[in-house]
Amino acid sequence: MLETRDPLVLSFDMGTQSARAMLVDKRGQILYKTQLKYKTPYFSTYPGWAEQKAEFYWDALCHVSLELKEKAGSDWDRLTAVTMCCIRDSCVCVDVNGKPLNNVILWLDMREAKGLKKVPAPQKLAFTASGMRETVKLQRKMSACNWIKKNEPELWRKTHKFLLLSAYLNFCFTGNYADSCANLIGHIPFDSKNRCWMKEKDIRRCIFDIEPSKLYDILEPGEIVGLISRKASEETGIPEGTELIATGSDKGCEIVGLGCLSPDKAALSFGTTASVAVTTDHYMEPLSFIPAYPAVKKGCYNPEVQIYRGFWLISWFKKEFAAKEEVEALKLGISAEELLNSRLKEIPPGCGGLTFQPYFTPGITMPTARGAIIGVSDMHTRIHLYRAIIEGVGYALIDGLKTLEKRGHFKVKELFVAGGGSQSDEICQITANMFGLPVNRIQTYEASGLGSSMVAFIAKGIYDDMESAVNAMVQVKDHFVPDRKEYRLYKLLFNNIFRQIFPRLLPLYKKERSIRGDY
Repeated sequence: MLETRDPLVLSFDMGTQSARAMLVDKRGQILYKTQLKYKTPYFSTYPGWAEQKAEFYWDALCHVSLELKEKAGSDWDRLTAVTMCCIRDSCVCVDVNGKPLNNVILWLDMREAKGLKKVPAPQKLAFTASGMRETVKLQRKMSACNWIKKNEPELWRKTHKFLLLSAYLNFCFTGNYADSCANLIGHIPFDSKNRCWMKEKDIRRCIFDIEPSKLYDILEPGEIVGLISRKASEETGIPEGTELIATGSDKGCEIVGLGCLSPDKAALSFGTTASVAVTTDHYMEPLSFIPAYPAVKKGCYNPEVQIYRGFWLISWFKKEFAAKEEVEALKLGISAEELLNSRLKEIPPGCGGLTFQPYFTPGITMPTARGAIIGVSDMHTRIHLYRAIIEGVGYALIDGLKTLEKRGHFKVKELFVAGGGSQSDEICQITANMFGLPVNRIQTYEASGLGSSMVAFIAKGIYDDMESAVNAMVQVKDHFVPDRKEYRLYKLLFNNIFRQIFPRLLPLYKKERSIRGDY
Protein backbone atom coordinates (compact mmCIF):
# COMPACT_ATOMS: atom_id res chain seq x y z
CA MET A 1 0.00 0.00 0.00
CA LEU A 2 1.15 3.52 -0.74
CA GLU A 3 1.67 5.88 2.12
CA THR A 4 -0.95 8.62 1.96
CA ARG A 5 1.79 11.26 2.15
CA ASP A 6 3.99 9.82 -0.59
CA PRO A 7 5.21 12.65 -2.86
CA LEU A 8 3.43 13.41 -6.14
CA VAL A 9 4.74 14.95 -9.35
CA LEU A 10 2.71 17.52 -11.27
CA SER A 11 3.21 16.79 -14.96
CA PHE A 12 2.00 18.99 -17.83
CA ASP A 13 1.58 17.77 -21.40
CA MET A 14 1.25 20.70 -23.80
CA GLY A 15 0.04 19.27 -27.09
CA THR A 16 -1.08 20.53 -30.49
CA GLN A 17 -4.76 19.91 -29.75
CA SER A 18 -5.01 20.20 -25.95
CA ALA A 19 -3.29 20.94 -22.64
CA ARG A 20 -3.28 18.32 -19.88
CA ALA A 21 -2.19 18.35 -16.26
CA MET A 22 -1.86 15.29 -14.04
CA LEU A 23 -0.70 14.32 -10.57
CA VAL A 24 1.36 11.12 -10.75
CA ASP A 25 2.47 8.91 -7.87
CA LYS A 26 5.62 6.80 -7.64
CA ARG A 27 3.79 3.68 -8.89
CA GLY A 28 2.81 5.33 -12.16
CA GLN A 29 -0.80 5.91 -11.19
CA ILE A 30 -2.36 9.12 -12.46
CA LEU A 31 -4.40 10.12 -9.41
CA TYR A 32 -5.92 13.28 -10.86
CA LYS A 33 -6.05 14.66 -14.37
CA THR A 34 -7.51 17.68 -16.16
CA GLN A 35 -7.59 18.49 -19.86
CA LEU A 36 -8.46 21.54 -21.92
CA LYS A 37 -9.17 20.90 -25.59
CA TYR A 38 -8.36 23.94 -27.67
CA LYS A 39 -11.31 25.37 -29.57
CA THR A 40 -8.90 26.81 -32.13
CA PRO A 41 -5.59 24.92 -32.01
CA TYR A 42 -4.04 27.31 -34.52
CA PHE A 43 -4.97 29.94 -37.08
CA SER A 44 -3.70 30.80 -40.55
CA THR A 45 -3.08 34.41 -41.51
CA TYR A 46 -2.05 33.14 -44.94
CA PRO A 47 -2.61 29.79 -46.66
CA GLY A 48 -0.33 27.11 -45.22
CA TRP A 49 0.57 29.06 -42.10
CA ALA A 50 -0.08 27.69 -38.61
CA GLU A 51 0.28 30.10 -35.71
CA GLN A 52 -0.97 30.59 -32.17
CA LYS A 53 -0.40 33.30 -29.58
CA ALA A 54 2.31 32.36 -27.10
CA GLU A 55 0.16 33.54 -24.19
CA PHE A 56 -2.52 31.09 -25.34
CA TYR A 57 -0.42 28.13 -24.16
CA TRP A 58 0.49 29.69 -20.81
CA ASP A 59 -3.18 30.58 -20.20
CA ALA A 60 -4.19 26.99 -21.05
CA LEU A 61 -1.53 25.63 -18.71
CA CYS A 62 -2.71 27.88 -15.87
CA HIS A 63 -6.30 26.81 -16.49
CA VAL A 64 -5.63 23.06 -16.22
CA SER A 65 -3.31 23.60 -13.26
CA LEU A 66 -5.87 25.53 -11.21
CA GLU A 67 -8.59 23.03 -12.13
CA LEU A 68 -6.33 20.17 -11.06
CA LYS A 69 -5.52 21.88 -7.77
CA GLU A 70 -9.23 22.16 -6.98
CA LYS A 71 -9.83 18.52 -7.93
CA ALA A 72 -6.87 17.22 -5.89
CA GLY A 73 -7.83 18.97 -2.64
CA SER A 74 -5.40 18.21 0.18
CA ASP A 75 -3.35 15.90 -2.08
CA TRP A 76 -2.07 19.07 -3.79
CA ASP A 77 0.13 19.53 -0.72
CA ARG A 78 1.99 16.32 -1.64
CA LEU A 79 3.39 17.99 -4.77
CA THR A 80 7.18 17.66 -4.77
CA ALA A 81 8.17 18.79 -8.27
CA VAL A 82 6.82 19.99 -11.61
CA THR A 83 7.66 18.66 -15.07
CA MET A 84 6.45 19.49 -18.55
CA CYS A 85 6.59 17.87 -21.95
CA CYS A 86 5.68 19.88 -25.02
CA ILE A 87 5.17 19.77 -28.78
CA ARG A 88 8.34 20.13 -30.81
CA ASP A 89 9.63 22.44 -33.53
CA SER A 90 7.38 25.36 -32.53
CA CYS A 91 9.09 28.70 -31.90
CA VAL A 92 8.64 32.31 -30.82
CA CYS A 93 10.78 35.45 -30.55
CA VAL A 94 10.84 37.38 -27.27
CA ASP A 95 12.23 40.78 -26.25
CA VAL A 96 14.56 41.59 -23.35
CA ASN A 97 11.66 41.26 -20.90
CA GLY A 98 10.61 37.86 -22.24
CA LYS A 99 7.55 39.32 -23.93
CA PRO A 100 6.58 37.58 -27.22
CA LEU A 101 7.23 39.69 -30.31
CA ASN A 102 5.28 37.41 -32.65
CA ASN A 103 2.94 34.45 -32.64
CA VAL A 104 4.28 30.94 -32.07
CA ILE A 105 5.08 29.41 -35.45
CA LEU A 106 3.92 25.81 -35.07
CA TRP A 107 5.47 22.65 -36.45
CA LEU A 108 2.52 22.42 -38.86
CA ASP A 109 3.44 25.72 -40.53
CA MET A 110 4.34 25.37 -44.21
CA ARG A 111 5.63 28.88 -45.05
CA GLU A 112 8.84 29.00 -47.04
CA ALA A 113 11.72 31.44 -46.81
CA LYS A 114 12.68 32.54 -50.32
CA GLY A 115 15.58 34.56 -51.66
CA LEU A 116 18.03 33.37 -49.01
CA LYS A 117 21.76 33.85 -49.34
CA LYS A 118 23.50 31.06 -51.19
CA VAL A 119 25.09 28.27 -49.18
CA PRO A 120 28.89 28.72 -49.07
CA ALA A 121 30.68 26.65 -51.70
CA PRO A 122 32.44 24.17 -49.34
CA GLN A 123 29.18 23.34 -47.55
CA LYS A 124 27.29 23.11 -50.84
CA LEU A 125 29.85 20.63 -52.15
CA ALA A 126 29.59 18.51 -49.00
CA PHE A 127 25.79 18.49 -49.09
CA THR A 128 25.80 17.52 -52.77
CA ALA A 129 28.34 14.73 -52.21
CA SER A 130 26.23 13.25 -49.42
CA GLY A 131 23.07 13.33 -51.53
CA MET A 132 21.42 15.75 -49.11
CA ARG A 133 21.38 18.90 -51.27
CA GLU A 134 17.61 18.89 -51.77
CA THR A 135 17.01 18.07 -48.10
CA VAL A 136 19.21 20.97 -46.98
CA LYS A 137 17.47 23.28 -49.41
CA LEU A 138 14.10 22.28 -47.96
CA GLN A 139 15.37 22.63 -44.37
CA ARG A 140 16.57 26.17 -45.04
CA LYS A 141 13.29 27.15 -46.67
CA MET A 142 11.19 25.62 -43.87
CA SER A 143 13.19 27.20 -41.02
CA ALA A 144 11.13 29.85 -39.24
CA CYS A 145 14.25 31.75 -38.16
CA ASN A 146 15.26 32.16 -41.82
CA TRP A 147 11.78 33.33 -42.77
CA ILE A 148 11.73 35.93 -39.98
CA LYS A 149 15.23 37.19 -40.80
CA LYS A 150 14.27 37.56 -44.47
CA ASN A 151 10.72 38.92 -44.16
CA GLU A 152 10.66 40.67 -40.78
CA PRO A 153 14.22 41.95 -40.22
CA GLU A 154 13.06 44.61 -37.73
CA LEU A 155 11.41 41.92 -35.57
CA TRP A 156 14.59 39.86 -35.72
CA ARG A 157 16.65 42.90 -34.68
CA LYS A 158 14.46 43.33 -31.58
CA THR A 159 14.63 39.62 -30.73
CA HIS A 160 16.48 38.97 -27.47
CA LYS A 161 15.92 35.20 -27.51
CA PHE A 162 14.64 32.79 -30.14
CA LEU A 163 12.79 30.17 -28.10
CA LEU A 164 11.14 26.87 -28.72
CA LEU A 165 7.69 26.76 -27.08
CA SER A 166 9.00 24.56 -24.26
CA ALA A 167 11.71 27.14 -23.43
CA TYR A 168 9.12 29.94 -23.47
CA LEU A 169 6.92 28.08 -20.98
CA ASN A 170 9.98 27.35 -18.82
CA PHE A 171 10.59 31.12 -18.74
CA CYS A 172 6.96 31.73 -17.73
CA PHE A 173 7.41 29.26 -14.85
CA THR A 174 10.79 30.43 -13.56
CA GLY A 175 12.07 33.53 -15.35
CA ASN A 176 15.06 31.51 -16.65
CA TYR A 177 16.00 31.02 -20.30
CA ALA A 178 16.85 27.33 -20.24
CA ASP A 179 15.62 24.02 -21.65
CA SER A 180 16.42 20.32 -21.72
CA CYS A 181 18.61 19.02 -24.54
CA ALA A 182 15.83 16.43 -25.09
CA ASN A 183 13.52 19.32 -26.03
CA LEU A 184 15.80 20.92 -28.61
CA ILE A 185 14.15 19.41 -31.66
CA GLY A 186 13.42 21.77 -34.51
CA HIS A 187 14.97 24.07 -37.09
CA ILE A 188 17.67 25.37 -34.77
CA PRO A 189 21.49 25.12 -34.73
CA PHE A 190 21.62 22.32 -32.18
CA ASP A 191 24.27 19.59 -32.26
CA SER A 192 22.28 16.53 -31.20
CA LYS A 193 25.29 14.24 -30.99
CA ASN A 194 27.23 16.45 -28.58
CA ARG A 195 24.09 17.87 -26.90
CA CYS A 196 25.15 21.50 -27.35
CA TRP A 197 24.70 24.43 -29.72
CA MET A 198 26.59 24.01 -32.99
CA LYS A 199 30.02 25.58 -33.18
CA GLU A 200 30.59 28.39 -35.69
CA LYS A 201 32.63 26.09 -37.94
CA ASP A 202 29.98 23.33 -37.98
CA ILE A 203 29.13 22.60 -41.62
CA ARG A 204 25.41 22.53 -40.76
CA ARG A 205 25.39 25.95 -39.08
CA CYS A 206 24.55 27.73 -42.35
CA ILE A 207 21.17 25.96 -42.53
CA PHE A 208 19.74 27.96 -39.62
CA ASP A 209 22.36 30.47 -38.52
CA ILE A 210 20.94 32.01 -35.34
CA GLU A 211 23.26 34.37 -33.47
CA PRO A 212 24.62 32.77 -30.25
CA SER A 213 23.31 35.69 -28.19
CA LYS A 214 19.75 34.75 -29.14
CA LEU A 215 20.13 31.18 -27.85
CA TYR A 216 19.78 29.93 -24.27
CA ASP A 217 21.13 27.52 -21.65
CA ILE A 218 20.98 23.77 -22.30
CA LEU A 219 20.26 21.32 -19.47
CA GLU A 220 20.31 17.55 -19.18
CA PRO A 221 17.05 15.76 -18.24
CA GLY A 222 16.74 15.73 -14.47
CA GLU A 223 18.47 19.06 -13.91
CA ILE A 224 16.55 21.94 -12.36
CA VAL A 225 15.28 24.58 -14.80
CA GLY A 226 14.48 26.86 -11.89
CA LEU A 227 12.02 27.46 -9.08
CA ILE A 228 8.39 28.39 -9.61
CA SER A 229 8.25 32.18 -9.35
CA ARG A 230 5.79 34.15 -7.24
CA LYS A 231 3.96 35.35 -10.38
CA ALA A 232 3.75 31.82 -11.80
CA SER A 233 2.56 30.53 -8.41
CA GLU A 234 -0.28 33.05 -8.33
CA GLU A 235 -1.34 32.12 -11.87
CA THR A 236 -1.02 28.32 -11.60
CA GLY A 237 -1.65 27.58 -7.94
CA ILE A 238 1.69 25.78 -7.69
CA PRO A 239 3.55 26.62 -4.46
CA GLU A 240 6.24 29.24 -4.97
CA GLY A 241 9.73 27.75 -4.89
CA THR A 242 8.70 24.32 -6.21
CA GLU A 243 11.37 22.87 -8.51
CA LEU A 244 10.70 22.69 -12.25
CA ILE A 245 12.64 19.64 -13.51
CA ALA A 246 13.93 19.51 -17.10
CA THR A 247 12.59 16.47 -18.98
CA GLY A 248 12.05 16.35 -22.75
CA SER A 249 9.67 16.66 -25.69
CA ASP A 250 6.28 14.98 -25.84
CA LYS A 251 7.57 12.11 -27.97
CA GLY A 252 10.80 11.79 -26.00
CA CYS A 253 8.86 11.46 -22.75
CA GLU A 254 6.44 9.09 -24.45
CA ILE A 255 9.29 6.72 -25.32
CA VAL A 256 10.44 6.33 -21.70
CA GLY A 257 6.80 6.37 -20.55
CA LEU A 258 6.28 3.26 -22.68
CA GLY A 259 9.35 1.65 -21.14
CA CYS A 260 11.37 1.57 -24.37
CA LEU A 261 14.88 1.93 -22.96
CA SER A 262 16.78 -0.36 -25.37
CA PRO A 263 16.83 -0.88 -29.16
CA ASP A 264 14.96 -4.20 -29.00
CA LYS A 265 11.82 -2.27 -27.97
CA ALA A 266 10.34 0.19 -30.47
CA ALA A 267 7.90 2.96 -29.57
CA LEU A 268 5.13 3.59 -32.09
CA SER A 269 3.34 6.90 -31.74
CA PHE A 270 -0.11 7.00 -33.33
CA GLY A 271 -0.59 10.74 -33.11
CA THR A 272 -1.03 13.66 -35.50
CA THR A 273 2.47 12.80 -36.65
CA ALA A 274 3.04 9.04 -36.54
CA SER A 275 6.54 7.90 -35.65
CA VAL A 276 8.69 4.92 -34.82
CA ALA A 277 11.65 5.34 -32.49
CA VAL A 278 14.06 3.37 -30.32
CA THR A 279 16.54 4.20 -27.57
CA THR A 280 20.25 3.59 -28.18
CA ASP A 281 23.31 4.16 -25.99
CA HIS A 282 25.26 5.52 -28.97
CA TYR A 283 24.56 8.20 -31.57
CA MET A 284 23.26 7.00 -34.94
CA GLU A 285 21.53 9.01 -37.63
CA PRO A 286 18.45 7.32 -39.12
CA LEU A 287 19.41 9.04 -42.39
CA SER A 288 22.37 11.25 -43.29
CA PHE A 289 22.00 14.76 -41.84
CA ILE A 290 18.88 13.65 -39.95
CA PRO A 291 19.87 13.67 -36.26
CA ALA A 292 19.06 11.17 -33.56
CA TYR A 293 17.56 13.24 -30.78
CA PRO A 294 19.00 13.27 -27.24
CA ALA A 295 16.84 10.91 -25.20
CA VAL A 296 15.13 11.61 -21.91
CA LYS A 297 17.18 8.68 -20.60
CA LYS A 298 20.53 10.28 -19.78
CA GLY A 299 23.40 9.62 -22.16
CA CYS A 300 21.16 7.97 -24.76
CA TYR A 301 19.59 8.91 -28.09
CA ASN A 302 16.28 8.40 -29.87
CA PRO A 303 16.74 7.71 -33.60
CA GLU A 304 13.29 8.27 -35.08
CA VAL A 305 11.43 8.16 -38.38
CA GLN A 306 8.34 10.35 -38.70
CA ILE A 307 5.30 10.08 -40.93
CA TYR A 308 3.98 13.62 -41.16
CA ARG A 309 0.19 13.83 -40.97
CA GLY A 310 0.14 10.18 -39.80
CA PHE A 311 -3.05 9.66 -37.82
CA TRP A 312 -4.23 13.13 -38.82
CA LEU A 313 -5.33 11.22 -41.91
CA ILE A 314 -8.14 9.72 -39.83
CA SER A 315 -9.40 13.24 -39.10
CA TRP A 316 -9.09 14.02 -42.80
CA PHE A 317 -11.10 10.90 -43.66
CA LYS A 318 -13.83 11.74 -41.14
CA LYS A 319 -14.17 15.26 -42.48
CA GLU A 320 -14.24 14.32 -46.14
CA PHE A 321 -15.95 10.90 -46.21
CA ALA A 322 -17.54 9.92 -42.90
CA ALA A 323 -20.50 12.29 -42.42
CA LYS A 324 -22.80 9.26 -42.15
CA GLU A 325 -20.72 7.71 -39.35
CA GLU A 326 -20.50 11.04 -37.53
CA VAL A 327 -24.33 11.24 -37.37
CA GLU A 328 -24.75 7.57 -36.44
CA ALA A 329 -22.07 7.76 -33.74
CA LEU A 330 -23.79 10.80 -32.20
CA LYS A 331 -27.01 8.79 -31.90
CA LEU A 332 -25.15 5.88 -30.30
CA GLY A 333 -23.27 8.12 -27.89
CA ILE A 334 -19.84 7.01 -29.12
CA SER A 335 -17.11 8.63 -31.20
CA ALA A 336 -17.01 8.31 -34.97
CA GLU A 337 -13.57 6.65 -34.61
CA GLU A 338 -15.06 3.90 -32.44
CA LEU A 339 -17.75 3.23 -35.02
CA LEU A 340 -15.29 3.23 -37.91
CA ASN A 341 -12.84 1.00 -36.03
CA SER A 342 -15.58 -1.52 -35.27
CA ARG A 343 -16.07 -1.89 -39.04
CA LEU A 344 -12.42 -2.58 -39.80
CA LYS A 345 -13.06 -6.31 -39.39
CA GLU A 346 -15.45 -6.17 -42.36
CA ILE A 347 -12.50 -5.55 -44.68
CA PRO A 348 -9.87 -8.26 -45.36
CA PRO A 349 -6.14 -7.58 -44.99
CA GLY A 350 -4.85 -5.82 -48.09
CA CYS A 351 -8.22 -4.13 -48.65
CA GLY A 352 -8.99 -6.04 -51.82
CA GLY A 353 -6.02 -4.58 -53.69
CA LEU A 354 -6.40 -0.99 -52.40
CA THR A 355 -3.05 0.50 -51.31
CA PHE A 356 -2.63 3.89 -49.68
CA GLN A 357 0.58 5.95 -49.63
CA PRO A 358 0.32 8.33 -46.63
CA TYR A 359 2.87 10.97 -47.60
CA PHE A 360 0.37 13.84 -47.80
CA THR A 361 2.88 16.41 -46.52
CA PRO A 362 6.41 16.63 -47.98
CA GLY A 363 9.02 15.80 -45.37
CA ILE A 364 12.73 16.39 -44.97
CA THR A 365 13.63 13.16 -46.73
CA MET A 366 10.74 13.32 -49.23
CA PRO A 367 10.56 16.96 -50.34
CA THR A 368 8.48 16.17 -53.45
CA ALA A 369 6.24 13.47 -51.97
CA ARG A 370 2.50 13.29 -52.46
CA GLY A 371 -0.17 10.95 -51.18
CA ALA A 372 -1.44 8.21 -53.47
CA ILE A 373 -4.28 5.68 -53.59
CA ILE A 374 -3.82 2.88 -56.10
CA GLY A 375 -5.80 -0.22 -57.06
CA VAL A 376 -9.27 1.34 -56.77
CA SER A 377 -12.11 -0.72 -58.25
CA ASP A 378 -15.91 -0.63 -58.22
CA MET A 379 -16.03 -3.06 -55.28
CA HIS A 380 -14.29 -0.67 -52.90
CA THR A 381 -16.19 1.29 -50.25
CA ARG A 382 -15.40 4.10 -47.85
CA ILE A 383 -14.54 1.50 -45.22
CA HIS A 384 -12.03 -0.07 -47.60
CA LEU A 385 -10.40 3.36 -47.85
CA TYR A 386 -10.46 3.78 -44.07
CA ARG A 387 -8.66 0.48 -43.52
CA ALA A 388 -6.26 1.29 -46.37
CA ILE A 389 -5.29 4.48 -44.51
CA ILE A 390 -4.55 2.47 -41.34
CA GLU A 391 -2.51 -0.03 -43.37
CA GLY A 392 -0.74 2.75 -45.31
CA VAL A 393 0.50 4.40 -42.14
CA GLY A 394 1.50 0.94 -40.87
CA TYR A 395 3.51 0.20 -44.03
CA ALA A 396 5.28 3.56 -43.73
CA LEU A 397 6.18 2.83 -40.11
CA ILE A 398 7.46 -0.64 -41.07
CA ASP A 399 9.65 1.04 -43.68
CA GLY A 400 10.93 3.41 -41.00
CA LEU A 401 11.65 0.57 -38.58
CA LYS A 402 13.59 -1.36 -41.21
CA THR A 403 15.68 1.74 -41.86
CA LEU A 404 16.48 2.08 -38.15
CA GLU A 405 17.35 -1.60 -37.80
CA LYS A 406 19.61 -1.56 -40.85
CA ARG A 407 21.54 1.55 -39.83
CA GLY A 408 21.75 0.60 -36.16
CA HIS A 409 22.53 -3.10 -36.61
CA PHE A 410 19.90 -4.18 -34.08
CA LYS A 411 16.64 -6.13 -34.20
CA VAL A 412 13.39 -4.98 -32.61
CA LYS A 413 11.54 -7.78 -30.82
CA GLU A 414 8.41 -6.03 -29.56
CA LEU A 415 6.41 -2.85 -30.05
CA PHE A 416 4.86 -0.43 -27.56
CA VAL A 417 2.10 1.91 -28.73
CA ALA A 418 0.82 5.31 -27.62
CA GLY A 419 -1.23 8.15 -29.08
CA GLY A 420 -4.87 8.44 -30.08
CA GLY A 421 -4.84 5.54 -32.55
CA SER A 422 -3.50 3.16 -29.91
CA GLN A 423 -6.80 3.31 -28.02
CA SER A 424 -8.33 1.08 -30.71
CA ASP A 425 -7.99 -2.69 -30.19
CA GLU A 426 -8.57 -3.18 -33.91
CA ILE A 427 -5.73 -0.84 -34.92
CA CYS A 428 -3.38 -2.45 -32.39
CA GLN A 429 -4.16 -5.92 -33.75
CA ILE A 430 -3.70 -4.80 -37.36
CA THR A 431 -0.35 -3.30 -36.33
CA ALA A 432 0.78 -6.56 -34.73
CA ASN A 433 -0.25 -8.48 -37.85
CA MET A 434 1.54 -6.06 -40.19
CA PHE A 435 4.82 -5.96 -38.27
CA GLY A 436 4.72 -9.62 -37.26
CA LEU A 437 5.66 -8.51 -33.75
CA PRO A 438 3.78 -8.43 -30.44
CA VAL A 439 2.22 -5.06 -29.63
CA ASN A 440 1.99 -3.85 -26.03
CA ARG A 441 -0.29 -1.18 -24.59
CA ILE A 442 0.49 0.13 -21.12
CA GLN A 443 -1.84 1.05 -18.26
CA THR A 444 -2.42 4.64 -19.40
CA TYR A 445 -2.80 6.61 -22.60
CA GLU A 446 -0.85 9.42 -20.91
CA ALA A 447 2.55 7.92 -21.73
CA SER A 448 4.16 11.34 -22.26
CA GLY A 449 3.05 12.70 -18.90
CA LEU A 450 4.04 9.45 -17.20
CA GLY A 451 7.52 9.49 -18.76
CA SER A 452 8.00 13.13 -17.82
CA SER A 453 7.11 12.41 -14.19
CA MET A 454 9.66 9.55 -14.06
CA VAL A 455 12.48 12.04 -14.56
CA ALA A 456 11.34 14.01 -11.51
CA PHE A 457 11.08 10.92 -9.32
CA ILE A 458 14.67 10.06 -10.26
CA ALA A 459 15.82 13.64 -9.67
CA LYS A 460 14.20 13.63 -6.23
CA GLY A 461 15.92 10.37 -5.29
CA ILE A 462 12.82 8.14 -5.29
CA TYR A 463 14.45 5.94 -7.96
CA ASP A 464 18.12 5.44 -8.78
CA ASP A 465 17.79 5.40 -12.54
CA MET A 466 15.36 5.17 -15.45
CA GLU A 467 15.33 1.35 -15.42
CA SER A 468 14.18 1.36 -11.79
CA ALA A 469 11.52 3.96 -12.55
CA VAL A 470 10.19 1.97 -15.51
CA ASN A 471 10.06 -1.26 -13.49
CA ALA A 472 8.00 0.46 -10.81
CA MET A 473 5.82 2.76 -12.91
CA VAL A 474 5.06 1.02 -16.23
CA GLN A 475 2.72 -1.96 -16.51
CA VAL A 476 1.68 -3.67 -19.74
CA LYS A 477 -2.12 -3.77 -19.73
CA ASP A 478 -2.90 -5.26 -23.17
CA HIS A 479 -0.85 -7.60 -25.35
CA PHE A 480 -1.63 -8.22 -29.04
CA VAL A 481 -0.12 -11.30 -30.67
CA PRO A 482 0.38 -11.26 -34.47
CA ASP A 483 -1.58 -13.54 -36.77
CA ARG A 484 1.21 -15.25 -38.72
CA LYS A 485 -0.91 -15.90 -41.81
CA GLU A 486 -1.87 -12.23 -42.10
CA TYR A 487 1.74 -11.23 -41.44
CA ARG A 488 2.96 -13.30 -44.39
CA LEU A 489 0.41 -11.57 -46.65
CA TYR A 490 1.36 -8.11 -45.39
CA LYS A 491 5.06 -8.87 -45.85
CA LEU A 492 4.48 -9.74 -49.50
CA LEU A 493 2.34 -6.65 -50.08
CA PHE A 494 4.89 -4.41 -48.36
CA ASN A 495 7.89 -5.66 -50.34
CA ASN A 496 6.22 -6.07 -53.72
CA ILE A 497 3.65 -3.28 -53.76
CA PHE A 498 4.00 -0.54 -51.13
CA ARG A 499 7.78 -0.11 -51.38
CA GLN A 500 7.52 0.14 -55.17
CA ILE A 501 4.99 2.98 -55.26
CA PHE A 502 7.09 5.99 -54.29
CA PRO A 503 10.13 5.40 -56.55
CA ARG A 504 7.80 4.77 -59.52
CA LEU A 505 5.68 7.85 -58.87
CA LEU A 506 8.56 10.19 -57.98
CA PRO A 507 9.37 11.08 -61.64
CA LEU A 508 5.70 11.94 -62.16
CA TYR A 509 5.61 14.10 -59.00
CA LYS A 510 8.63 16.05 -60.27
CA LYS A 511 7.20 16.36 -63.77
CA GLU A 512 3.81 17.54 -62.47
CA ARG A 513 5.53 20.13 -60.30
CA SER A 514 7.48 21.53 -63.26
CA ILE A 515 4.33 21.63 -65.45
CA ARG A 516 2.20 23.31 -62.78
CA GLY A 517 4.84 25.86 -61.90
CA ASP A 518 3.34 28.57 -59.70
CA TYR A 519 -0.27 27.50 -60.28
